[in-house]
Amino acid sequence: MQSNGAGEGQESGLTCQSSAQNGESSSAAGAHSNGLLSSTDHGSSVGTGNGAQTGTGTLSTGSGSELGSLKKKKRLSQSEEDVIRLIGQHLHGLGLNQTVDLLMQESGCRLEHPAATKFRNHVMEGEWDKAENDLSELKSLMHSPNATVVRFFSFLLQRMKFLLLQQKYLEYLEDGKVLEALQVLRGELTPLKYNTDRIHILSGYLMCSHAEDLRAKAEWEGKGVSSRSRLLDKLQMYLPPSVMLPPQRLHTLLRQAVELQRDRCLYHNTKLDASLDSASLLLDHMCSRKQFPCYTQQILTEHCNEVWFCKFSNDGTKLATGSKDTTVLVWQVEQDTHQLKLWRTLEGHAYGVSYLSWSPDDTYLIACGPDDCSELWLWNVQTGELRTKMSQSHEDSLTSVAWNPDGKRFVTGGQRGQFYQCDLDGNLLDSWEGVRVQCLWCVSDGRTVLASDTHQRIRGYNFEDLTDRNIVQEDHPIMSFTVSKNGRLALLNVATQGVHLWDLQDRVLVRKYQGVTQGFYTIHSCFGGHNEDFIASGSEDHKVYIWHKRSELPIAELTGHTRTVNCVTWNPCVPSIMASASDDGTVRIWGPAPFQDVQDVDINAVYSRPCLFKTIMYSPI
Repeated sequence: MQSNGAGEGQESGLTCQSSAQNGESSSAAGAHSNGLLSSTDHGSSVGTGNGAQTGTGTLSTGSGSELGSLKKKKRLSQSEEDVIRLIGQHLHGLGLNQTVDLLMQESGCRLEHPAATKFRNHVMEGEWDKAENDLSELKSLMHSPNATVVRFFSFLLQRMKFLLLQQKYLEYLEDGKVLEALQVLRGELTPLKYNTDRIHILSGYLMCSHAEDLRAKAEWEGKGVSSRSRLLDKLQMYLPPSVMLPPQRLHTLLRQAVELQRDRCLYHNTKLDASLDSASLLLDHMCSRKQFPCYTQQILTEHCNEVWFCKFSNDGTKLATGSKDTTVLVWQVEQDTHQLKLWRTLEGHAYGVSYLSWSPDDTYLIACGPDDCSELWLWNVQTGELRTKMSQSHEDSLTSVAWNPDGKRFVTGGQRGQFYQCDLDGNLLDSWEGVRVQCLWCVSDGRTVLASDTHQRIRGYNFEDLTDRNIVQEDHPIMSFTVSKNGRLALLNVATQGVHLWDLQDRVLVRKYQGVTQGFYTIHSCFGGHNEDFIASGSEDHKVYIWHKRSELPIAELTGHTRTVNCVTWNPCVPSIMASASDDGTVRIWGPAPFQDVQDVDINAVYSRPCLFKTIMYSPI
């Protein structure tokens, strides 16, 4: 370990000060403010003597006979300097400037280059001419032997100059100094020949009648500390970190660390919060499996035959289940207990109910039957009245349906070649001949419908210009599919293959999920969780499988059903609730473990949310 005295080497560039600036004592055996000792040996070299140096002050002897307690000041590594600068910047942001000065003095580092400090002060004081001159000094610090990099630096400086002049121009306008603002626009901004579109917009602000109008049109906070601080944050991004740290760098690093831990947590199922206040920085983030919907909370046994489909409403307050027993049961989700109670029974589906679809506003519910069913039922769920019973032909097979986002139209079809677009009264608006539909989905643009067909593909059909295109091509039949809320991903249940995840925009297969048993039965999977980070599917081996979207292996296999699980649906508003429908005639409601042992609790969550402590301590074990 080298000494931090004179002659120990070059100063570490822009961030490390000399030992004289480091607050070293000039006495023979003085103590630093950080507790380390320094010593001289009356001209003799120290640190290469015969004695051993330890952290307890072991004596070291030089060529003479004098003895003394010696302890060298440790030279900071680059990473240690970086940490000190990050802490200093954070403390500065909190207004603890004296603490920052002391930290920099004791460590021998400096928060930023003096040129950057001068530049910062000039920007915050609104001394725009001086700030513009500072750019020349900063340019000398952005040196590189690479000509391309030098040109890039010149471009960045031009952009910084533009931002400075833009603030200067707006402040002149706000102060009513129109002539001065016009001079900045014509004589300084325009000659830069940078972002001419923006200059045209800026020139339009000359017509603003008063300051409030200017701030509104420019979406600008006005002259003062706030807007200048925002400007400085933008300018800092173009300077090397050795000269000036990026804004709120420590906060950014901490937020990234928290996000990464949450991202790697297999069972994290709560709303993403960019604020650090929602997490403890003192412990690693970890969610317990017992907080995840892996446990049977309720078994619904009101159906008297196989249950083929289940679907939560868009607002998460109701669950609709369809069965071979010809009924649709609508269940109410209790807001406090999340228990389900039977709310309404819809009867008369002679062929049974194999598919259900809620309207966007949850007012209506459409029920479809199996392959030999030519009828479709459109129910008003609020009143329990049948609004429309639609059948175009007894030869039809209407087995799937999807709502247009406007809630005024829907598309339906089946494997006998029917593909219709209808209104709420069942009137035929459009039809597409010869498409043998297995499953349907309406895209958010309101024009395109995705349909899986008997050719092992998903195609997009535009009912306005009557065009179609291939989007997904599989090698085996697509039994069902669903699409994520953002419309980017599609989840397919593929015969004999299992569950596949496709990117609809790039038209590529993203992932094949393992574990599920999928033959030629129609099984419906779903996206779920607070951020749709999870995927759940039924299976012919009587289980419910759950995967994290990024992992091919299941994170949970839920048992309880005794026959094929036909459908799984995740509550879109209560991410801790999931439902599954099975040929065993039951619907299972899955949720977190009813009681948690202390050792299974996320201690991070307890310390960050003390209200959990009482719940845990008084829960039965």
